[in-house]
Amino acid sequence: MTRFDFVVVGAGAAGAAVAWSLVSRGYKVLCLDRGPRMDPARYPSTGNDWELRKRSEFNPVISERQNRFDYPVDDSGSPIAVCNFNAVGGSTILYSGHFPRFLEDDFAPASREEAGPDWPFAYADLAPYFTLNEKMMGLSGLVGDPFYPQIEDALPPVPLGTAGDTLARAFNAKGWHWWPSFSAILTRPKDGRGACLNLGPCNTGCPQGAKASADNTYLKEALRLGLVLIPEFAVSRVLVRDGKAYGVEGFDDAGEKRVFTAEHVILTSSAIGTARILLNSRTAERPYGAGNSGGLVGRNLMVHPLGYVEGIFPQRFDTDAGPQGCLLYSLQFYRPSGAGHRLGYMMQALRGTGPVETALAAFARRKLRFGQQVYDDFDAHYAKQLILAIVCEDMPEAENRVELDESRHDRFGDPGVKIHYTLHDNTKKMMIHGMSRGRELMAAAGATRSAAYGPVRNTGWHLMGTARMGNSLHGAVVNSQGRVYDTDNLYVADSSVFVTSSCVNPANTIQAVALMLADRIDDYVRSTRV
Repeated sequence: MTRFDFVVVGAGAAGAAVAWSLVSRGYKVLCLDRGPRMDPARYPSTGNDWELRKRSEFNPVISERQNRFDYPVDDSGSPIAVCNFNAVGGSTILYSGHFPRFLEDDFAPASREEAGPDWPFAYADLAPYFTLNEKMMGLSGLVGDPFYPQIEDALPPVPLGTAGDTLARAFNAKGWHWWPSFSAILTRPKDGRGACLNLGPCNTGCPQGAKASADNTYLKEALRLGLVLIPEFAVSRVLVRDGKAYGVEGFDDAGEKRVFTAEHVILTSSAIGTARILLNSRTAERPYGAGNSGGLVGRNLMVHPLGYVEGIFPQRFDTDAGPQGCLLYSLQFYRPSGAGHRLGYMMQALRGTGPVETALAAFARRKLRFGQQVYDDFDAHYAKQLILAIVCEDMPEAENRVELDESRHDRFGDPGVKIHYTLHDNTKKMMIHGMSRGRELMAAAGATRSAAYGPVRNTGWHLMGTARMGNSLHGAVVNSQGRVYDTDNLYVADSSVFVTSSCVNPANTIQAVALMLADRIDDYVRSTRV
């Protein structure tokens, strides 16, 4: 059996970046993922039934999807459902591609705003990795945003269209900041990937390859350099002997138990999957799992609670053309003064929903009647909606957590997870403030009516914080190199290590942190070799 230098568990946003970084340095790297390799020719948007498939095998809500590559997730006690996708490429297969960076203040909230804790590094440490990641993934956008002066290179932005133009004029009328979205979506061909065709449903996978996903960027290059990738392998636990990790154990798709050994193990399976593996890596010496000597594994879960503001207009927009999640954003209320809450939120403009989702939403609100009126009722909503998401910065709370669920198991007999999550009072105030401002904006844009509600349940995409990074075992699971404090040769390099959550989509920051940690792991390994 091949002896690897590293085994990387998870082939999503973080795992792909880590694997590429290490294999490019000449290491022997094995990457395992419990999901399958994806065929873009079979993505839902290649067929007319894409909205039906979005509600079944491509449903982002894992507790509803539950295909054979998933594990049980009980999020019934949380107002926000866990969204992810188990496949090679991970959740980047289904994400919207909205690609901002965390901002400088996000890394020192305790020092700057007494709303901590601080991260064990600064924005300046991460800046070169943002630049590298944006080059690898392919960034489109408009340079010059005063909130992001460090971004100096990007392809042209995704077009605003009539929907974006209407909202932009409303932001201008209010005197509020707005900017075209930074997107991991090509507006010109690059590296064998096609340019965006404005097909629309990016959140079911991009058959054109214009949307960057981990499989068509980092993994593609890593495989060329010699990465060994094994899909459809469900890792159960990290193997630890004498306080040192030496491999992983799990099951292939046929249910056969297998072991892979390596000098070092890196977990990159998301803030839910990584916590699950650590907690399940129990031994007689460590009955609560690997990395859990301080009792912090699974705790401080953050999810970006989201409010929803919808304006209904008399005119039709082009909301069915172009990436749904990449239109424009506003950081006007990133740190508002006098708002009655700490921290802040992002306003993210979204394009409209598909026809089936539009009809179902209207029916749920008793705005769609069967009979003669059905066509007029549908026409009153379809492509006549403008939508703002109020993306709230989440506060790290120890009681918001992931724990093993011994009452339900996956098909290999490993326990599922149970989510404990309660909305922070600060978040409630923030969301109310944001939804009120959103309705003001819709009125300024000319909406005939508007509605707002939150938190929206099926929006738990941004999962962070369950293996917090810090300078002490007493307050963290890993150190600033990603090394697990109580287990040698074991590392975490995904969003689990996040200390705080910002209010912007985390994908770009997840990958930048992963690249930085890969560098630091490499430095540490080389420094400790005899």
